[in-house]
Amino acid sequence: MAEEITPFQVAPKTPLAGSAAADIRDQGEITRRSFPLVLTTAWVALAAALGGLASILGRFMFPNVLFEPVQKFKAGFLNDYTVGAVDERWKEKYGIWLVRNEKVMYALIAVCTHLGCTPNWLESQNKFKCPCHGSGYYRTGVNFEGPAPRPLERAKIFLDPADGQIVVDKSVQFHQERGEWTNPDSFIKT
Repeated sequence: MAEEITPFQVAPKTPLAGSAAADIRDQGEITRRSFPLVLTTAWVALAAALGGLASILGRFMFPNVLFEPVQKFKAGFLNDYTVGAVDERWKEKYGIWLVRNEKVMYALIAVCTHLGCTPNWLESQNKFKCPCHGSGYYRTGVNFEGPAPRPLERAKIFLDPADGQIVVDKSVQFHQERGEWTNPDSFIKT
């Protein structure tokens, strides 16, 4: 015979299987024992989320910086350059070709006027040729083939009065289509 529970007795601590209390406990009810673990997990998750947001904000505050080479540099003396030749020693470092003929010396900026690729000097064909889309330029920098819309640009070039060295300043550019190649700062008389 089953024991009867009197009103003065305590009810059993474990609920019967299938009761509502047992179903809630099986679904993840937070007990006194699990509360510190749940609270610790919540704090760790909050700290991770705030740390992620702080790292995104920190990355935003310090963007990538692209360092460009100096725009003004000394390129040696006039006697260092051969008459009738295109000198490529400054192409890699500064993006400049120095061209000297019998009358003048000028600095061409090594950027194709079509889409900004770097052309190559082809000594055998006596021309600059862009590898991206085939634009061609004469030794003077004037375009004659391909999609380039205008000639190469010239950089300011002058002789330093203090030591007589050639100084090239890429921050000042001269455009042929604007008639700026006649500006005395766009060439040196040799």
